Amino acid sequence: MRASDAERERIAELLREAVAEGRLDMDEFDQRLETAYKARTHGELEPLVQDLPAPGSVVAPVGSSAPAPLRGSAANWPARIGGNATSKGAFALWGGFNRKGRWTVGRMFTAFAMWGGGEIDLREANFEDRETVIRCITIMGGIHVTAPPELNVDVRGVGIMGGFGEGSNEEGEPAPDAPYVRITGFALMGGVGVDRKRTKAERRRLKEAKEAEREARHRRGLEGPDGGAAGGGRKEL
Repeated sequence: MRASDAERERIAELLREAVAEGRLDMDEFDQRLETAYKARTHGELEPLVQDLPAPGSVVAPVGSSAPAPLRGSAANWPARIGGNATSKGAFALWGGFNRKGRWTVGRMFTAFAMWGGGEIDLREANFEDRETVIRCITIMGGIHVTAPPELNVDVRGVGIMGGFGEGSNEEGEPAPDAPYVRITGFALMGGVGVDRKRTKAERRRLKEAKEAEREARHRRGLEGPDGGAAGGGRKEL
């Protein structure tokens, strides 16, 4: 079967996801992407992604209309739910706390900061349960929560002579199979902020993938659709 432009783009998207997750290095990504854009048939496209299963999800066949997997951590959600909590709370008085990196959030997590501050980073965290409640209480202090764009987050806290709300949001949509996290509590003469953004490493991988894709498109344009030089002179009669 002949491959369409939409099918070539779908394979290119799967390759971009793979390099963002660290499954492919940039050289492999560059080679496969160039091959994908030059492919004429399904038989040429399918081998490019046969060894790239997304954890917890099924890679759509080339001819399917199903969307490509979401970026970065979104493909890993089923593997990140379950297990014993490594932390169920945090406390700061005239000081600070942080929970970040690889850790498992308890299904009920309580954070308290008085005349101090704390950081809760969920971007690389695992979750004890699919539904998590994070209670943030601050008195003349501050708590900052960072979540990936694909996580389902519901902010319901109250600010009293302070602030309790959402801050910056990077591009991305919550994934249907991601955990649901409700952030509640109150801030008295202090603040609780919730930002949605990716890690620096993931942003760097996505940037490198886009640059490699632009380079492959540029080479494809110079070579022309048949592999020859584009824009060549006319043959003399």
